This record gives sequence, structure tokens and C-alpha cells, in this order.
Amino acid sequence: MAEDGQGGGPRPGGAKGRPTLRTIAYMTGLGVTTVSRALNDAPDIGQATKERVRLVAGQIGYRPNRAGVRLRTGKTNVISLILSVETEVLGLTPHLVHGISERLAGTPYHLIVTPYDPRTDPLGPVRYIVETGSADGVIFSRIEPEDPRVRYLRERGFPFATHGRTAMDIVHPYFDFDNERYAEIAVRRLAARGRERLALLPPPANLTYCQHMSTGFARALDRLDLTEIPIREVTIDSAHEAIEAEVGRMMRSARRRPDGFVCGSASAAIAVISGAEAAGFEIGRDFDLAVKDSFHMMEKFRRQTVVIHEDFRAAGAFLADAVTRTLAGVPPGELQRIDVPPDA
Repeated sequence: MAEDGQGGGPRPGGAKGRPTLRTIAYMTGLGVTTVSRALNDAPDIGQATKERVRLVAGQIGYRPNRAGVRLRTGKTNVISLILSVETEVLGLTPHLVHGISERLAGTPYHLIVTPYDPRTDPLGPVRYIVETGSADGVIFSRIEPEDPRVRYLRERGFPFATHGRTAMDIVHPYFDFDNERYAEIAVRRLAARGRERLALLPPPANLTYCQHMSTGFARALDRLDLTEIPIREVTIDSAHEAIEAEVGRMMRSARRRPDGFVCGSASAAIAVISGAEAAGFEIGRDFDLAVKDSFHMMEKFRRQTVVIHEDFRAAGAFLADAVTRTLAGVPPGELQRIDVPPDA
């Protein structure tokens, strides 16, 4: 019986017209095994053949049957990005996801996003993925100095990469921004504008990059003999209303009034500026602000802002490479990068 119900030979597209490996084999004149190995980047398949197969696969909208792949190989061809449901939308999520997705395109791997609430057990989503085998590797952020997720995954030999570093003696793939240097550059640029009383709006204290940022901030203040005005009640994770209220209180206080801010995120910087302006102060005249920004948005919001670029798209691309290369057997020590912001 003909598979397509139209007489003649078997239908290349499969039972319901969905493109299959047989479809690609039929269109390229190759064997099904060769097509499969080409799509999986097998080293014994020539590059020209791989490109021809991928071109045809893209043109016909081929998508592998994950259930079948898993039955045959034990792999899912899935990389899971574990993201906090409270992740800063203006800073991390869109560009990071874009960078990962862009780099995985053309590979056998597909990205899925696994959300979690940071107020719950951070090991929960990681443990679920490992125990159910629902992905071949994971990427996650909000790294702590002694991060239990890193230890858990390393002990189980499960491939992963992190956006951020730990302080542990475990060698693993990561991409990190040099937040210590960022804070030093930010302080120097504010000092060059004549600012002397600076406040740091940091990440939450449990995260590694809070320690890095705070260290760089304190070092630069000491070298330049500047005064710190502590922000004690809020972090970049606080609600915008809470940041605005705290900054407003600080700006109205003659004793606790900063004339410069260093911010750990763009969305928090907007809240700082809003709080100061609501108290009657003007950026560029009464105070200045330095911030990391991935979207080139802050210059448009307030052109006086000191902006230091952080490339989340590059981070995503590197992390995607790190996980897939880990799966291919590359040692973790070769899959680490610290992005150093230029002092210019």
C-alpha cells in the first residue's frame, strides 16, 4: 500500500507529510544513514555533504523526532536554559536567549527555557532535568560562591555551563563579565566628572558577582580618596518602587546625599534616576550615574548616563558553545571566558 494514498511509491515526507530523514535522503540522493550522520556533524562526513544536507533540511522545515532520537541514541538534543522568573528583562533574558539560540541554529540541539522561582530550592529544576533526562545539558545563571548546583552537576557528570563564576575549586565551563573592573571603571569615570560621594546599588549579596562588584567599587574609592554613601535597604533585585523610595530618601538627606551612583543593572538604574528626579535633582547637574547596559538604551533614556557595555548576546553564544563542546568531550578548563570591559 502506498504511504501517501496517491498510488505509486512510498511518500518521502512520511505518514502525515512531515519531513523526515527519508525526505532529505530522497531529495539529496544520499542514504538515510548518511543524512542522519551529516545532521549530527559526524566527523567522517565531508563538510560539503553536511552543508548540502543542512540546506535541504532548512528549506523543507525538517525537525527531528525527539522521541525517536532518544530511543535510538539516549540523547534528547535539548539544551535547557534555567532562568529565574524574576530575571531582569531589560538586561539579561532577551539577548542571552538570542545568543544561545543563534549559536545552536544549524546544530542538532534545540533550546528550551526552564523557569524557576529563586525563592524556592534552586536545585529543584536542575535535579528534575538530571533525574528525568529531559535535556543533554544545562545553562544557568545567578551563581553563588558555593553554588550547590555546580557541585551536584559535576558529581553526576552532567554537562553544564554557567553565566558567572563560583569561588569553588571545581573547574567548569563559564562565561563571566568582569564586574570588579566594571566597578573600578565606573568610579573613575564618575570621579572624572567631579563626583566625590558615591553609592553602589549592587546585586543581591548571595551572588558571586556582588562580591566582585563591591570589591572593585571599594578599591577604586580608596585609591581616589572618595566617600562611600551606603545603600542598605535595596539591591538591583528590589521592586522599582522600593529603589525609587530609598534613593529619594537618600537625596533628600543632607548627610546621606550621594552625587554619584554605580548601578548593577539597567532597569535598577532607571529606578535610581526616577527616585532622584522625583526628589527634585537632575542627572548631569546634581548627580551622575554609571551603569552596565546591553541594549544601548540608557544613553537614550538619559544621555548624561555613563554607560559601560555588557554583551549578553556574546555571553549566550559562548555558553551554547561551551555546553555543546562539553558534550563533544572538550575539557572544561578550555571553556571559560571572562569578558573585560575596556576602559575608554
